[in-house]
Amino acid sequence: MNGSGEWVPRTRLGKLVKSGEVSTMGQALRSGLPLREAEIVDVLLPDMEDEVLDVNMVQRMTDSGRRVKFSITVAVGNRNGYVGLGQFKGKEVGPSIRKAIDNAKLNLVEVKRGCGSWECGCGAPHSLPYKVQGKSSSVLVTLKPAPRGTTLATAAVAKSILRLAGFQDAWAYCRGQTRTTVNFAKATYNALENLNTLRVRESQIKLLNIKEGGVEV
Repeated sequence: MNGSGEWVPRTRLGKLVKSGEVSTMGQALRSGLPLREAEIVDVLLPDMEDEVLDVNMVQRMTDSGRRVKFSITVAVGNRNGYVGLGQFKGKEVGPSIRKAIDNAKLNLVEVKRGCGSWECGCGAPHSLPYKVQGKSSSVLVTLKPAPRGTTLATAAVAKSILRLAGFQDAWAYCRGQTRTTVNFAKATYNALENLNTLRVRESQIKLLNIKEGGVEV
C-alpha cells in the first residue's frame, strides 16, 4: 500500500491482477506464479471470512527477564471452494492475528467438491468427491463424503475449516492427539490439499459432479 492507501503490487502476479489480466483466483493459483501478496486475495475474493482457531501464549525466560509471545492460528475461506491456514507469533495479540490472516491468504488452496456418497447421488457439489486423508505430527484425519443433510459430522476445529472451504456435508475420523488444535487444523488442511493430488478420470468427474474452486449457485 502507498501513502494514500492504494495497493501497489510488488510481484509479477500482483501486477497481472492489478491490470486485470488475471481476474479469478483459479487463474492466479494455476498461473505457476507464487502468491506472495495478501492483497491479491483481497481483490479476487472480496468475500473472504476468517476464524481464529487457536491463541497460545508462549513464555520464555531470558537474561533480561520473562518474555511473552502469542502464537496465533487462523483459517480463512470464502465458503465457496477456497480455504487457507496461517500462523504467526508476535508480542501483541491484535497485530499477530492480522499477520496470521495474511499468512493464511498466502496459503490459499482451491478445493474440489462433489457428491461422492453412494447413499446420496443428488449430483450437487455439497460434499467431498472421494475419501481423503491428511496428517500433521501424530494427528491423522480421514474425510469422507456424506449424503445431503448429514452436515459436518466432526469436531469444531475441522468443522470450521470445512465450512470455510464450502463443504456442507462430510464425515471425519480422527486419530492421534486431536486435543492439539494446531496439528488437528494442519491435518484437516493437509487433507483438503490432498484432494488435488489424486488423479480423477473424466468419467468420474462427470459421475461425481466434481467442481474445483468457486461454484455459482
